[in-house]
Amino acid sequence: MNPLEIIKKHYNPQSIAYKILINHSQAVAEKALKIAEKFDVDRQFIYEAAMLHDIGIFLTNTPKLDCHGKFPYIAHGYLGREILEKEGFPQHALVCERHTGVGITKEEIIKNKLPLPQRDMLPISMEEKIIAYADKFFSKESDGSVRVRTVEEIIKDLSRHGEEKVKIFREWLNLFKGAD
Repeated sequence: MNPLEIIKKHYNPQSIAYKILINHSQAVAEKALKIAEKFDVDRQFIYEAAMLHDIGIFLTNTPKLDCHGKFPYIAHGYLGREILEKEGFPQHALVCERHTGVGITKEEIIKNKLPLPQRDMLPISMEEKIIAYADKFFSKESDGSVRVRTVEEIIKDLSRHGEEKVKIFREWLNLFKGAD
């Protein structure tokens, strides 16, 4: 599977959205692959899934990312899942749905009335956790560049969603310590 071919089916390679997606995804893939060296995981899958984890952003209404769809940004994960399931990649699809934050529970979706299907969207496999973790370190910028985020920034951002989210991220920090 060539992730770039799948992305090109949904994005104009001349668009800013394509540049933003590719640059961000490459940064996530590089970090995820570096972490993967320390674990018995499927490195090819990690590369492919990291490149595709944000494929659903074009369906969101996020003009700063050159995305002009009708959905809120938080929906990009499950929308990406739908795209990749149709493409015939169900395991890659789960990474799309489960990478947001450190995962979202069904209870959080209901309690916060999030515009998401009511089901758990939590990274389960080691590959899913590695990609979700690596993703936290890179912000998409409107000019197509990628801004590296510090651990402190990530924790501050996650703390807005509850201390449980920070706890999970700290567990990942400990798990992946020295691997990245």
